This record gives sequence, C-alpha cells and structure tokens, in this order.
Amino acid sequence: MPKTVILHILNEDPILADMEDLPDPTAIYFACNNLRKRDGKPVTYLTPGAKTILFPWSRINFIEIMVTAEERREVIDFFRES
Repeated sequence: MPKTVILHILNEDPILADMEDLPDPTAIYFACNNLRKRDGKPVTYLTPGAKTILFPWSRINFIEIMVTAEERREVIDFFRES
C-alpha cells in the first residue's frame, strides 16, 4: 500500500507524492510517483504522463510521512467535552 509523503525540496514549494517503501538511506536518490501540489493540482515542471520521479538526496530538505486512514483510526485523539 503506498504511503503519502510531503517532499520539502530546496527552493521549491512542498509537494505531495506517493511511495511504496521507505527510502533506503544508502541510496543516492529518492523515488516517488504521483507528484502533485498540496492542493491536488499537477506540478508544472513535470512532463504530463511521467510515472516515477527520482530526486537526488542533495535536493531534498526533509520528508514528512503522513499517516494512513487505518493508522489514524488507531490513534486516540484527546478532546474536551463542553
């Protein structure tokens, strides 16, 4: 099941992507697919129809790995009753 991540690329706006597995720390690139802006619009600097994109680690500031719907159900949220 693919994980949704937010890529923070140097000098770019954050973008959403899907990845199958966590990246290998020994690799020189990060592979992902289904890149889109945070509002769901396509990324303008990619060619339409590109399936997998490889980013060198030197261009990535950090990656946020988002929780899936199944993982969110397991988390107990704290709330205040009024």
